Amino acid sequence: MLLRIFTEPQEGASYDDQLAVARRAEECGFDAFFRSDHYLAQTDWSDGLPGPTDSWITLAGLARETRRIRLGTLVSSATFRNPAVLALTVAQVDQMSGGRVELGLGAGWFEPEHRAFGLDFPDRATRFERLSEQLAVITGLWETSGMFGFAGRHYRVEGSPGWPKPAQTPHPPVIIGGKGKTQTPALAARYATEFNAPFTTAAESVVLFERVRGACEAIGRDPATLTVSVAHATIVGRDEAEVRRRLTAYGKDGPFLKEHGLVGTPAQVVDRLGRYPVDHAYLQIIDQKDLDHLDLIAAEVLPQLT
Repeated sequence: MLLRIFTEPQEGASYDDQLAVARRAEECGFDAFFRSDHYLAQTDWSDGLPGPTDSWITLAGLARETRRIRLGTLVSSATFRNPAVLALTVAQVDQMSGGRVELGLGAGWFEPEHRAFGLDFPDRATRFERLSEQLAVITGLWETSGMFGFAGRHYRVEGSPGWPKPAQTPHPPVIIGGKGKTQTPALAARYATEFNAPFTTAAESVVLFERVRGACEAIGRDPATLTVSVAHATIVGRDEAEVRRRLTAYGKDGPFLKEHGLVGTPAQVVDRLGRYPVDHAYLQIIDQKDLDHLDLIAAEVLPQLT
């Protein structure tokens, strides 16, 4: 199991804050630094200042200021960007990083941020249609060896040369996740390198993984070619007092996280996380000022799971 650091910068983190986390995660031996792709805070544990940062501008900067750690989004919203422009952006950042980028892409769900930034927020069915077309356009542009065209209900691409190409071949890993029963597994089976089961119990994750593996088999894809992962809010303390101290940063959400997240001493977190049959685990770290938290996880959790 590879452990990845996953952050929520919209809750209150500057570029410099994120750079510090990414560099410390790299130094500590974590496999990747991922960030959400949101423009508006969603919780009450922060005032949201200094305000949001764009995920792909941030990752472009980190691509030049880190050396080993992988970088990506969990996940970018298909409602935010034109797919051909997103394909270009991700390909360029992949080149800038020397081939360390991964693209998590989802349908979008947080309506208030769409209103706050003047972005369309259609119904769920339309959002999934857009997601499906975006995946076709993005992977098509990356994979084409000639001119690429696409005519869908929501997007049309004519005579595109498909440049620039990513550094990775055939292209950067694509991550699709969620708990849907039909559309999400089908899209993951067709397009994804990795399927993510976010914020689930071990038993729930097994059901989701079996569902997406069944979708792979239905289209003749070997399920073993699909990486599986989970994401969880993570709070680790050397003892119960340190756990409680870190939980206080979450306000009224602290009790919920204690029950549903990866919360406890290193031994407790290792025990719970070890029950998940996954390749990658994304440890959601909200307090990006607490770099000692990363040091503790790296010293006492990471060696027991990797």
